[in-house]
Amino acid sequence: MLKACYSERYFAPTLSRSMEKLTAIANQLTVRQLAELVEPTGIHPDLLRQLHQPALVDAFLVGEKPLATLQGFQWSEQLRDAVLAIHGGQLLAANLAFEYGIAANIAQGFHHAGYDYGSGYCTFNGLALIAQQYAHKRVFVLDCDQHGGNGTADFCERLTNLFNFTIYGLRFGHVDGTRSLGRLVHRDHGSFAQYCQVLEEGFSHVLDWQTDLLIYQAGVDCHQADPFGSAWFDTTSLYERDKMVFEFAKRHNIPILFVLAGGYQAFHQLVELHINTFIAANQVYFSA
Repeated sequence: MLKACYSERYFAPTLSRSMEKLTAIANQLTVRQLAELVEPTGIHPDLLRQLHQPALVDAFLVGEKPLATLQGFQWSEQLRDAVLAIHGGQLLAANLAFEYGIAANIAQGFHHAGYDYGSGYCTFNGLALIAQQYAHKRVFVLDCDQHGGNGTADFCERLTNLFNFTIYGLRFGHVDGTRSLGRLVHRDHGSFAQYCQVLEEGFSHVLDWQTDLLIYQAGVDCHQADPFGSAWFDTTSLYERDKMVFEFAKRHNIPILFVLAGGYQAFHQLVELHINTFIAANQVYFSA
């Protein structure tokens, strides 16, 4: 069964309900028997101080503004503990992906966080964290959030074993750089066929770079019902995108860790879209 990292500590109240969503997804995965939940330990702040500007980490630990709230959340001790737990889940999920070939962390909020700033509901960059902790592995981030992964691009300039390929409808400050490539598929004038072509380009970079671990940001804010979404990106297309990614990783025997990303539409529909990613993973890896 698919291993998915999750803890009740992942929750803190937010205006976007982004952490409340994680709890709902975890509950549904258990009810539908789509994943075995694995409890992570927290992460020691020193690992985050090695990754980020230490002043940013220290400010977040005690709630010192403005650094503690740059990501857009009201700070609380519960939020702090949730963020630390989620990043502990990132490291555990990476271990599980290497062991089993696929794993998930029921978490989001990574790719807009740069070295010395949080942004866009992202406090620390849990994608770059894995590259830091696995310095001897080549880590490739396939970012399919609707917003460009600008923070991960920042870390590609700092970590030589990190590659970022981000497909977006909204640039969100992303600038191409060393081992970081962004591809725009227009929200109104694009198509799923065009998106698939860009995805295949991303797959080529994964292979050319001889990737040891693929991290898939399975964003759903590109869905047509999302306020940030693309008009042509329907539920079936999202599911097909996820299947394409999982089939590629399995076919080439590349360990894959997937995380959630984005999503600002009606809560129930949002949860179902994320559940569909887990259904796709099960279809590819665990169906008879």
